[in-house]
Amino acid sequence: MVPEINYWAVLLATLSSMIVGSVWYAPKVFGTRWSKLANVDMDRPAATAAVPIIVTVVVSFITAWVLAGASAIAWHFYDGSFFWGTIVTAVTLWAGFTAARFITHDAFEGRPSGLTTMNIAHELVTVVVMAVLIGVWPPALG
Repeated sequence: MVPEINYWAVLLATLSSMIVGSVWYAPKVFGTRWSKLANVDMDRPAATAAVPIIVTVVVSFITAWVLAGASAIAWHFYDGSFFWGTIVTAVTLWAGFTAARFITHDAFEGRPSGLTTMNIAHELVTVVVMAVLIGVWPPALG
C-alpha cells in the first residue's frame, strides 16, 4: 500500500525548510556563530552557494515527502488526529535519526558541541514547521 500524500503540503513544507534555514543561519540570528564554529567563510562569492542550495531543495523535498508518508502510515495505524500524529512522527523521526546521527558523526569528527546543538536544533525546528504544514493539510482519502 502506498500512503496517501498531499503533494501541495509537501511542496509548502519544502519551501518552509528554505525559509527556516534562511532565518536560522542569517548573520543576526545564528549565522555568525555557526560560521565560526563550522569554519565556514561567509564572505565567499554568492555563486558558490548555488549547488548547496539546489541540494538543500532536493533533500528538503525528500524529507517532507518521507514525513508525509510516514505520518499517513502512522495515522492509519494509530487513528486519532492527523495533525498531532504528524507532529509526533516528525519529532520521533528527528530524535531517532537526525539528532542521533548528528551527535554520533559530530562526536567522531570532533566538532564543537555548540555546533552540534545548533544544527540539531535547526533540524528540529525545520521538521516541526514541516509537520505543522503537512498536519494541517491532510491527504484526501480516495
